Order: sequence, then structure tokens, then C-alpha cells
Amino acid sequence: MGAPSLCVFCAKVGASNLDTEMHPSSRPMRMKGLVISALLCTLLYLTPSALAKHHHHYNDSEKGTGNFDYYLLALSWAPNYCAGHPNDHSSECRIGGHTAFVLHGLWPQANSGAPPMSCSTASPVAAETVDHMLNFMPSRGLIQHEWQEHGTCSGLSAHEYFAKAEQAFRNLHVPEQYQKANHQQQLNVSDLEKSFADANHAPPEAFRVSCHAGELVSLEVCVDKDLQYQGCTQSVRECPVNQVDMRPPQ
Repeated sequence: MGAPSLCVFCAKVGASNLDTEMHPSSRPMRMKGLVISALLCTLLYLTPSALAKHHHHYNDSEKGTGNFDYYLLALSWAPNYCAGHPNDHSSECRIGGHTAFVLHGLWPQANSGAPPMSCSTASPVAAETVDHMLNFMPSRGLIQHEWQEHGTCSGLSAHEYFAKAEQAFRNLHVPEQYQKANHQQQLNVSDLEKSFADANHAPPEAFRVSCHAGELVSLEVCVDKDLQYQGCTQSVRECPVNQVDMRPPQ
């Protein structure tokens, strides 16, 4: 019942009690009716307000937004990805592109436990933002996916989120030996992580290699909310093998 309906209801109750007042013999009943109607109107007035406060507290659009500890910058090693996805015709897998590490995303991360994901319903990313991010990410589908899965948990708008992802990617210096690799090689995981640490004057603990079946999948970089390098926590997975295979860029 809305506020106008409450006013009408209480007015009718008041009018009814005024009619009763015309008959002195019914004064005890009138007083009892006034007390009951006053209590009833008070309860009816307060209940919608209480429900509204309760609903706001559990608003899905606010749940988890911006509630994380640091970011994980994810860079895919394109040559290995493309070898396993021969039907992918995105810019990442274009022959002659010599694509090496590709920006996959910037993921809000928790110090412990699972990271927040899909914190609210995501509207389509603006075309202007998508077109710009295609300079760093391989497909429109990936851009929208990253906004839905991770960006909605950042507490930022889509424009702000992708600007931050771009900045984190630009800040990272990829050692030249990976950009100019011309043959398949096997690298020690610890050496790969250390080479990035040295190139970026960062602690080795800020870099984690992700692998599958002995092949390099991606490099993950831990940065704080100001995009400064920091040590990764145990919530970030580590490659379980000591060496990984790296195909050369095509």
C-alpha cells in the first residue's frame, strides 16, 4: 500500500470515529477504535519504509563492486594459444602478425579465496571503447566478456576499467627475447618470471606463469590498485611444472 492509499485509509478510519463521537453512549468503543486505528496506520506507514531499506541493502548492483584486494594483469602467449585454436581468426592468430604476449584482462583479485566475478549485470561496452581496446585485445567478444566477468567487480565504469587495463599493459616491459623469439624453446618457469621482474624492477613474486600440459598459457602479473607491482598471494595459481614450452610468434 503506497503513501496516498495510507492517507485515504487513515482518513476513512478517522471519519468513522468522528461519526461514532456523535453518540455519547459509544465513547468507550470510540476510544478503543482510535487506539487500534492509530496503531494500524503507524504499522502500515513504517512497513514499506523498512522493506525498502532491506531491499536496498541487498541491491545486486552494489554487491561486491570494488570489494577486492589487488589486480591480476593477464597476458596470453599467443603462439601457444593459436596452435591449439586453429579456427581462431582474430588478430591474435593472424599469420604474419608476430604476436607474442596479448592483453587478456585485468582481474580484481582477493588475497585469499576465490576472486569476485560477475558482480552486476553488464551493459554492452560503448563502441568507441571497444574500437580503442582492439589495439590491445584480440576480439570484441573478449572485451565484452572481460567487462562482464571482471570489470563489473572493479567499482569503475567500463571506460575507466579499460583505461586502467591499458595503462597496466603499457606499464609492463616485455623482455626483448620473447618478442623476437624465432624458434620453439623450453624455458624454466623461475627464469621466465625472473626475467620479467628484472626488466620491470619488480619483485619476482609479482609474476606467475600459468601453464597447461607443459605449455605456457599466460603470464599473470600482480599489481595493487595503483598498478604498482606487488607479490602475488596464494590465491593466484602457479604452474606445477618447472619448465614450459614456448612456440615462436608467427
